[in-house]
Amino acid sequence: MKLIHILGVLPFIGMLGLLPLINQVTPFMLGMPFILFWFVLWVVLTSVILAIIFRIDPANQEGDQS
Repeated sequence: MKLIHILGVLPFIGMLGLLPLINQVTPFMLGMPFILFWFVLWVVLTSVILAIIFRIDPANQEGDQS
C-alpha cells in the first residue's frame, strides 16, 4: 500500500515541490518556455502515474462484482 501512496504524491511534488528549482523561462522545450513545458509534462505524467496506481491497486484486482 505504501507504493500507491508514494506514486500518488509524486505529481504533487513534481508540479509544486520542484517549482522553485525550475522557475526559468530561457530554455525553450518544444517551442514552449521551460516552466510551461514542465507543467505539460507533469499533466501527462500524472495520467500515467494514475494508470499505474489503478493497475496495482488491490481493490481493482477482484473483478466485476455485479
